Amino acid sequence: MKRKIPVGSSESHGAADFNLARAEQLDALNAILPYKRRDRLAELITDEDVATLKHLARSGLGDNSMRALASDLAYLEAWALASTGKPLPWPAPEALLIKFVAHHLWDPFERLADSAHGMPQSVAASLQAVGLLRKTGPHAPSTVRRRLSSWSTLTQWRGMTGAFNTSSLAMALRLATRAAALPRQRKSAKAVTADVLTRILALIGTEKLVDLRDRALLLTAFASGGRRRSEMAGHQVEQIVREEPVLSNPSNPQSATLICLTLRLGKTKTTSADSGASAILVGAPADALLLWLETGNIQSGAIFRAIDQWGNLKPRALDPQSVNLILKIRLRAAGFDAKDFSAHGLRSGYLTEAAKRGVSLPEAMAQSGHKSTAQAASYYNDAERKLGRAARLMS
Repeated sequence: MKRKIPVGSSESHGAADFNLARAEQLDALNAILPYKRRDRLAELITDEDVATLKHLARSGLGDNSMRALASDLAYLEAWALASTGKPLPWPAPEALLIKFVAHHLWDPFERLADSAHGMPQSVAASLQAVGLLRKTGPHAPSTVRRRLSSWSTLTQWRGMTGAFNTSSLAMALRLATRAAALPRQRKSAKAVTADVLTRILALIGTEKLVDLRDRALLLTAFASGGRRRSEMAGHQVEQIVREEPVLSNPSNPQSATLICLTLRLGKTKTTSADSGASAILVGAPADALLLWLETGNIQSGAIFRAIDQWGNLKPRALDPQSVNLILKIRLRAAGFDAKDFSAHGLRSGYLTEAAKRGVSLPEAMAQSGHKSTAQAASYYNDAERKLGRAARLMS
């Protein structure tokens, strides 16, 4: 259990030593948890929390799920300390779970009349001080549900049973979600469709190593079905299979042939390592990927790697956040407002573009790896409505 220790006291030095030791324990998870977040996590979580995370990592939980769990755990620990003055209890009583919902899902209009409605200002200020709260309004219902789910998972892995399935919590969550009345936001406000990507690529040269990498990265991410940034960071040369060339026009046997590669996906958010899931790269994306590997003399290991400020290729793979940063840098260079986009825009952009070009939904999902037909179809529905007549009656 943790308690607050006065800064500057002999006890505070001891606490710093404990935090350092805890941070060193987190090194075992460094491939999953970014190094720059290690010290912050060490300050917020307990030794028992570290043990739980290590256990989950050994159980084969996906990297993305581990990152989300660690992030949610840090937030929950900080919130519990700010709102109750005590560390997060295990298992959490039902009243604390309902309190969490009330602090994060509330009616903005009621808040205007009653300042005590929603998260107290003192709690918000504490979370903002440690960089864990960046918004002033109610949270998205999906975020609250995810954190409750993480809380439940961590409770179970500690061998305990929580009050996460009670009717009172379900009712509180349902009513609070209705009160918050926030529309669901997409992970990227705008999709990186083919026209956006073409503008970006037009300004990327072919002489510098960093340009060849970024060209191959963006083309591969988009053309392989809109791969997630974590997948792009984790791709290995060993996952690439060179196939027989294919016709540029399958209906014309006399048409030119194009390079074809299969990219075995391994373990992703929706597939296991042995699922056999793959994506196909044909033509320009395959050419760009092979040129990058040849120029960088990359014969094994990580495909997309860090490059230092002097243009030297590093052996370490890009981290997922770097994939997002590369996209934003290239967007700004092409004259776009990077705040409107994120790396997930490549994924939504692929499906949006597929819909606009008349590619069937099952065919697009086979390439993108989407498991939810409803989720993938939402992009198709948006594209069809924008191209249809129903929205153009007064145009």
